[in-house]
Amino acid sequence: MSAMADTAPPPIPFGARSTADEVLAGIDLTGRTILLTGCTTGIGFETMRALAWHGAHVMALARTEQAAQAAATKAGVAVTPIACDLGDLASVMRAVAAVRGLGRKLDAIIASAGVMGGRKAQLLHGIERQFLINHVAHFLLVTRLMDLVPDGTGRVVIVSSSASIGLAPTKGILFGNLDARRGYRALRFYGQSKLANALFARELARRVAGRGITANAVHPGVILGTQLVRNMAWPIRVAIGLAGRFSKSLAQGAATQTLVAASPLVQGITGKFWADCQVAEGSRHMDDPAMSGQLWTVTEDIIARELGEN
Repeated sequence: MSAMADTAPPPIPFGARSTADEVLAGIDLTGRTILLTGCTTGIGFETMRALAWHGAHVMALARTEQAAQAAATKAGVAVTPIACDLGDLASVMRAVAAVRGLGRKLDAIIASAGVMGGRKAQLLHGIERQFLINHVAHFLLVTRLMDLVPDGTGRVVIVSSSASIGLAPTKGILFGNLDARRGYRALRFYGQSKLANALFARELARRVAGRGITANAVHPGVILGTQLVRNMAWPIRVAIGLAGRFSKSLAQGAATQTLVAASPLVQGITGKFWADCQVAEGSRHMDDPAMSGQLWTVTEDIIARELGEN
């Protein structure tokens, strides 16, 4: 049974230092198909490796099919590589078509890819780049594949961040400034994109509750070895690098999203924000149905406009 989980979740014996392999210990994922974005580096790469090693058929999405295959080869696992450039909505639609062409159900979708920063605002499809890639493109991918997610057992995991709480605009999503024409600050707009991830997960959970599908947002933690900060100004990269000395490895950073996507321990828990393999406190805006509903509508409008679906 799926619920918005006002009841207390069962005890989960994992935490901040657990790894992806540890949360999957003893679990055979043979026969399950899991779609994953961001498979070439960082926690996406580690998530792909762990899921495939435990028997899952991973549909590994990257900017090019060759990049996805190279990552799988490096990890020593077999996957189905699929090209999906999240900066190009037409590419996302081609990926949707490719996934459909495989004729398989999707037991889980993990939206793990993301970008951070840029010293100056960059636009894609007329939208600030972080918001477009981190939220809009994933929204398009997930919503166009939801009919392949099985009722009763299917799961969607949207990788958000604690930035959705600490860095996002205080008022929430700045619907009138999605092109960042006013007051662009890289971290603030990154936080906004991660808040959009969390709101999307919450609203999706509400919309698919009747199908028994769960949807959750995840904060992976500050991760060592990720390339997420490569576009940030050097003082920010240095500060994050120093913080990383006390933070998580890739294996630890991949644990929470792997747990929420594949462990029987979390079956039925939905609409939540997760951190350190536990249900955690998310942004207060996650409890604002008007904001999450508006975000859904605005995102659909952006997609319809850019794909000529009006």
